Amino acid sequence: MKRSLQAGLLVLCGLGLLHVSLFTDLCLRYVKEGMRLPLIASGAVLLLLGIASAVLDRGAERGEHHGHSGVPRVSWLLLLPALSLLFYAPPALGAYTAARQPAKAVVHDSDFDPLPRTSPLPMTLSDFTGRVRQDRGQAIKGRTVLMTGFVTPGDGGSWELTRIILNCCAADAQSVKVRVYGGPAMPADTWVTVTGTWHPGGTLGTGSAAVALDARTVTKVPRPSNGYQDALPLESLE
Repeated sequence: MKRSLQAGLLVLCGLGLLHVSLFTDLCLRYVKEGMRLPLIASGAVLLLLGIASAVLDRGAERGEHHGHSGVPRVSWLLLLPALSLLFYAPPALGAYTAARQPAKAVVHDSDFDPLPRTSPLPMTLSDFTGRVRQDRGQAIKGRTVLMTGFVTPGDGGSWELTRIILNCCAADAQSVKVRVYGGPAMPADTWVTVTGTWHPGGTLGTGSAAVALDARTVTKVPRPSNGYQDALPLESLE
């Protein structure tokens, strides 16, 4: 492979990284927000290295009358990911991933604070899970809660409200899920805000309790720009 082609691949990789991290939010499909700056820096370095390599190689070709070197052919493997970043970014993780992994274990290490009297009560999926299985005071019993996540299809007339959480990138993704009974059937990966009450099953406040909700309302909402957080609901329903 000509060194000039290798320089071109470096430029393409740099442009691809800058495209997904600097000029768009596509990188947030695969990494946490905190990784954006390192990706921008990496893209800039690759772009500068490619340009510098092309300039230096052009000068070398003029002096040596040839433009080939021992660059390994494996360098061509850089072409596909570079073009993918520029022209086709894979979709974000969603229901397909969540349906194939167990729910993330939620551990609450301290005493539970009293719940606000707000109704419906905005909660994250992790908070709801912790209250259902670890709050001996059963403060969640009879309360109408409000949560946001995406739809993962289930069995037996139920589905799962889901959030995928990243520690660093898509490779370490974990899912938090709440089974939902009732409400309209929504396609997989649809982002929704749900209000409802705990669906009885097992003993509330213990590990036997069902992490489940009887839905009263299910409202379609836009996907957040960074969906890899177990955040509070996108909107409050009055």
